[in-house]
Amino acid sequence: MRLSIWSLPLLSGAILIAIWYAAIAVFDIPHYTLPTPGAILGAIVEKRHLLFPALAQTGWAALLGFLLALFGGFTIAVILAGSKILKRALYPWVLTLQMVPVIVLIPIFVIWFGPGLPSIMAITFMISFFPIVANTTLGLVSTDQGLLDLFDTYGATKWQEIAKLRLPYALPHFLTGVKIAATLAPIGAITGDLLAGTSAGTSGLGYLLLQFRAGFYPPGIYAIAFLSALLGFAFVATVQLIYWLLLHRWHESSNRNQ
Repeated sequence: MRLSIWSLPLLSGAILIAIWYAAIAVFDIPHYTLPTPGAILGAIVEKRHLLFPALAQTGWAALLGFLLALFGGFTIAVILAGSKILKRALYPWVLTLQMVPVIVLIPIFVIWFGPGLPSIMAITFMISFFPIVANTTLGLVSTDQGLLDLFDTYGATKWQEIAKLRLPYALPHFLTGVKIAATLAPIGAITGDLLAGTSAGTSGLGYLLLQFRAGFYPPGIYAIAFLSALLGFAFVATVQLIYWLLLHRWHESSNRNQ
């Protein structure tokens, strides 16, 4: 069974690469339209002095924006779930803010924070923030009423109710929001690089993508796509591991996600 988990994706990947090469040969696709996997790998090796620092910069911006979204989203969700009045007053505004396209906010962030890392973090925060708020709030307010009545019967304080009942009950919802945010964080960082990056050497993959496009270097563009996918995979895999560590002993969703 464990052999199948690894062998089947490797086998399907090998077949896809073979189809890739065959399509280029059969249809005579120009290299500037679709480079071969070998050419893309060669671009990674050739431009590693540009690609890997840019990857590290994008990963750092994505991580900082993601952590800000994690802290801010969780805090706002606890506030919203702790008071029906606050939830009715603030939640519509949270949803309204979510409806604003992030691309519209980018010039505002650049005006506020200037180009570079602060604006890229803000863009990543905005993209990652809402799934955490929505899922955590849902988990906190959907606590089993029978358990709430039990805590009330034994005279639990509001803090005890939140810390010992609502938060554990909401943990799967919270982690689901975190997984969605982890998927979006690298996208936010690369979008930020594209539209709020500063210069080569201080910005990430998005800014480097603009350079490769201007220099018409398709293998480099595909190499950035490949490294971006690896970065997203690293984020999601890390969160998935945390999800499993926290839930596998008591929540069935961790077993379903395996």
